[in-house]
Amino acid sequence: MSERLQKILARTGIGSRRACETFIRDGRVTVNGRVATIGMKADADVDEIRVDGERIDASEKPVYVAVYKPRGVLSSHRSQGGNGTIFDLVDIPQRTFIVGRLDLDSEGLILLTNDGELANLLLHPRYEHEKEYRVLLDRIPDDVQLSVLAHGVTLPEGVKSLPARVWRENSSTNTSWVRIVIRQGRKRQIREMMRTLGLEVRRLIRVRIGPIQLGNLRPGTWRFLSKSEQKVLRRLLMEKQPSTRRTRNPGGSGAGSKNQQAGE
Repeated sequence: MSERLQKILARTGIGSRRACETFIRDGRVTVNGRVATIGMKADADVDEIRVDGERIDASEKPVYVAVYKPRGVLSSHRSQGGNGTIFDLVDIPQRTFIVGRLDLDSEGLILLTNDGELANLLLHPRYEHEKEYRVLLDRIPDDVQLSVLAHGVTLPEGVKSLPARVWRENSSTNTSWVRIVIRQGRKRQIREMMRTLGLEVRRLIRVRIGPIQLGNLRPGTWRFLSKSEQKVLRRLLMEKQPSTRRTRNPGGSGAGSKNQQAGE
């Protein structure tokens, strides 16, 4: 099936549609040996598409997976120090990008997809997609501490966190479980926010990335996103088309900023 060339290129993860249009205008893209032009269409299953001479494979159908990463599992393609990776848990043939890394001691929702355009969108900091967490603290936070967290705290690197939504998970009982919704993804951000106020994180579980919920997944399990969830993500793509720098693997090693890679 023929599609606009920039849409095919964006799906492979080399950049947003806007960035891919620039590649085409600059004469860096060829289709079956011919230099491409804006407005050109191609069939990813049939045509030979190259960028800077390197062949692009965009023939795979998009796949979207939600995974519950347990503690002690790496958000990485490669194992380190005897720890397994998120890809040891998910048995699918497609090579996918990681959307929403978590540090070794954190757990919860990670998305995997071979849709590079979507991965670029969800990772791009300018859109400040919400991420929601359940956090178990070493003691019950008081109202002042919750208020300070909500208004933003200065992190160790000198950057102030954006305002957040934070509340006790159960207001009717004494509990050190809180919920926090942030719109950043700086390295170990929630742990550092809590530490600034003298609180220590005992457990951290991400339960939502943008519109996608962890739901009833258990640690180490995964599922394909439902049709309705995919529809919501496609709507996001239609509404927001960020211009990002070129990258082959937006969710993997070397992509995005250091803070984007690190997650929580």
